[in-house]
Amino acid sequence: MFQSSVFDYVNLLDKAADASWLRNEVIGNNISNATTPGYKRQDVAFESLLQEALHRSRYRTTDAKVAGLKSSRLTPRIYTDLANYSYRLDKNNVDPDTEPVFLAENQLKYQGLIDGITNEFENLQAVMK
Repeated sequence: MFQSSVFDYVNLLDKAADASWLRNEVIGNNISNATTPGYKRQDVAFESLLQEALHRSRYRTTDAKVAGLKSSRLTPRIYTDLANYSYRLDKNNVDPDTEPVFLAENQLKYQGLIDGITNEFENLQAVMK
């Protein structure tokens, strides 16, 4: 990652895109294991970590909040979703009807993040001209 404040938003968008990519892999794994007895659905925690980090500096501007983020606190983590819940007899809690919806939602989010990164670099390029 870059160490200049010029790239604060790019670095944040990069972390978010990495989390979205990881979520894509986890959802694919959920779909693959939809018929595996005892398998529990997994997801990725990132948005809650970002929200918590941004709330720590409540009365600052958005630019100052983003500049003050510590990237080490924004490491996405995989967790088991609803580990004690299963609506099927084989103890699997993956719903094969909703996982593709989560996958489509995540793909749109990822594309938006990539577009945001591209836009940030276009802005930097315009400033340098």
